[in-house]
Amino acid sequence: MIKGYDRILIYTVLALLVIGWIMVYSSSAVMAEITYHDSFKFIKKQLLFSLIGLIALVGAMKINYRRLSALTYPILILSLLLLVLVLIPGLGLSHRVGVAKRWLMTPWFTFQPSELGKLALIIFVAYSLAKKGDRIKEFLLGFLPIIAISGIMILLVIFEPDMGTAIFMGLLTMVLLFIGGTRFSYLLTVPLIAVPGLYFFIKHSHYGYLRIKAYLHPWEDVQGIGFQIIQSFVALSSGGLWGVGLGDGRQKLFFLPAAHTDFILSILGEEVGFIGIMVVILLFALLIWRGVRIALRTEDTFGAHLAMGITAMIALQVIINMGVVLGLLPTKGLTLPFISYGGTSVVMNLAAMGILLNISTLGGKR
Repeated sequence: MIKGYDRILIYTVLALLVIGWIMVYSSSAVMAEITYHDSFKFIKKQLLFSLIGLIALVGAMKINYRRLSALTYPILILSLLLLVLVLIPGLGLSHRVGVAKRWLMTPWFTFQPSELGKLALIIFVAYSLAKKGDRIKEFLLGFLPIIAISGIMILLVIFEPDMGTAIFMGLLTMVLLFIGGTRFSYLLTVPLIAVPGLYFFIKHSHYGYLRIKAYLHPWEDVQGIGFQIIQSFVALSSGGLWGVGLGDGRQKLFFLPAAHTDFILSILGEEVGFIGIMVVILLFALLIWRGVRIALRTEDTFGAHLAMGITAMIALQVIINMGVVLGLLPTKGLTLPFISYGGTSVVMNLAAMGILLNISTLGGKR
C-alpha cells in the first residue's frame, strides 16, 4: 500500500498517533471514571475518530491531489457556510461551551467547522498562488482578493469567538503569501489593520482580557486566571528529566484544566519527562522536514504550495501549542496535532497528511 509514498512521513504520523492514544487515556481515565463512570470514554472516542481519520488518510493518498484544484471553491463555500451555521443559535445546530459556539451538533457527533476551515484556506491560497503566478506581486489583482476572502473566514471564526484559531489562520495565510512571493510591504499592511481590531477585541471582551492578563501576570491570581498555566508549570517541573512514570502523573487529577486536550503536553512532560517531550519534538521536526522536502521536490506549482501549506499548518499548531504550555504565549485553545484529544482535529489532520502523501508520489510527475 505504501510503495512510492514517503514512508518516513507515514511512520512518523503513526508514531505520533500512537503516542496520542497513550497520553489521551493516561490523562483522561481518572476524570472520565469519576465524571462519566467510564474510564475509557475519551480514548474510545479518540480511537474511533482516529480510525475515521486513517480511512480519510488512505482515501486522500489514493486520489490525485490535482482534483482539489477544481474543488477549491466548492470546499471554500462549504466551509464558509458551516462557519455561518455555527453562529445561528435559532437553528439548534450549534453547541455552546462556555462563551464559545464552535461546534455543530449532529445525532452522532459534534463537528468543529474551523478545523475544515484551516484545510479549505490552505487549498484556496495554494490554488490562488498557482493561478496568479507573478501577478501575486500586484496589490489589487494578486494580494487583495486572497486577503479579502481569507479575512471573511477569519472574521467568522472571531465571532465564535475563537481568537486563537483566527490568529492562527491569519498567520498561516501570511506564511503562504510570503512563500508565494507576495511583496513584503503588502504583508506589513495586514498587522497594521489587524492590531487595532485585536486591541478592540481584548479591551471589550472579558474572555480575551482575562487570557492576556493570565499570560502577563499569572502569579497575581494563583487560584483564578493564573491557575491553568501555573498547574502546567507544576506538571512540567515535576517531570524532570525522565518523568514520574507513565500513568503516575498527579496534575491530571482535576488540577490541570484541559489536561487531555490543549495541555496534554504538560501531562506528557510530567509522566515521561524532558526526554519524552524531546522525542515528540523530534518526531514533529521529522514530519516538518519531510513536508518541506516534498514541497521542494514537487514540480507542480499548486502541489508545491499545497504541500507547504499543510506542513506550515502542522508546524504552526505545534509551535503555538507548545508555546502556550510553556507560558511563552497566551492561551490559544489550539490542540497538539495527532496527540491531543479532539475528533475533528484528528480527522482533518490525518486527511491533510493523506493529501501530502499523495503529493509525495505524484508531485514530481507530469
